[in-house]
Amino acid sequence: MGVFVFLPLVLPLTAWPVARLAEQRLHPSTATRLLTAFAGVLAVCSTLCLGLLMIVGTAQLPGNPLPDGWSDPEVRAALPYDEIAGRAAIPALLAVLVSCGRAAWRHVQVRRRALAALAGLPVTSVAVLPDPEPYAYALPGRRDRVVASTGMLAGLTSAERRALFAHERAHLNARHHRHLLVVHLAARANPFLRPLTTAVTYTAERWADEEAAAVTGSRRTVARAIGKAALISRGGPAAATLPALAAAGPVPRRVAALLRPAPAGRAWPSAFTTVGLAVWGAAAGATVSALSSANSAVTLFAILRAATPM
Repeated sequence: MGVFVFLPLVLPLTAWPVARLAEQRLHPSTATRLLTAFAGVLAVCSTLCLGLLMIVGTAQLPGNPLPDGWSDPEVRAALPYDEIAGRAAIPALLAVLVSCGRAAWRHVQVRRRALAALAGLPVTSVAVLPDPEPYAYALPGRRDRVVASTGMLAGLTSAERRALFAHERAHLNARHHRHLLVVHLAARANPFLRPLTTAVTYTAERWADEEAAAVTGSRRTVARAIGKAALISRGGPAAATLPALAAAGPVPRRVAALLRPAPAGRAWPSAFTTVGLAVWGAAAGATVSALSSANSAVTLFAILRAATPM
């Protein structure tokens, strides 16, 4: 194992440059997919290495349920830093599991409450709730639905309403709730991944903005709809309870981006650009993290298997 088991815990730092540059230099769809992939891989590798360290720490506790051979002095000698890092990983991994479990449970509860609010309404692609509080969000499920309140729709023109609905449908079509859930769980698994959560929250909104602009044929209309929706919204129930279903990036930046020409849709940036170097750096970090965690897992398995009587 050696130092390799610790690398995945700090390699998420390699994704910070691309998290910062992707918002401005990459197409929103490309940025969202790349950052989500990086966050998922780095979080899984980080959690796996915590689990490996926890096995080492648990093997030394009196009365542990593991085979007696796992706490043999020769086994401990073959696993560096076991006494300190192994025991420290036990509460760390438990904290990660509890935090991720709470986040996943909250996500499920939020969806249940959102579905309960639609009880009794016709099952249509757009659900309008008679609520003076202005809000709108995309609700994924067996039948994807766009939910908006009368308070929100009353403040928009017909063209702006179409832009709003196109924006929310873009969230559903691209399954943005999955990207957001992955990065939120990743940030709970490793705090170093929090910048990726902020970036994906923004790029997912920009992705939906660009899709809405393509559907409506007017970037200015979408920009007006976003600006007016932000002005009339006062943090209604959707904004308070549906962070993974209706994320809202920085509105001034989104409006400014829509007032500029549409971004070029390039799948992968050139390595001879700043953002290209950042992407390749993050890709290298994710690759090294995966190889390090795999190496540590195989090494630990071999050592413990040798120490366990057949």
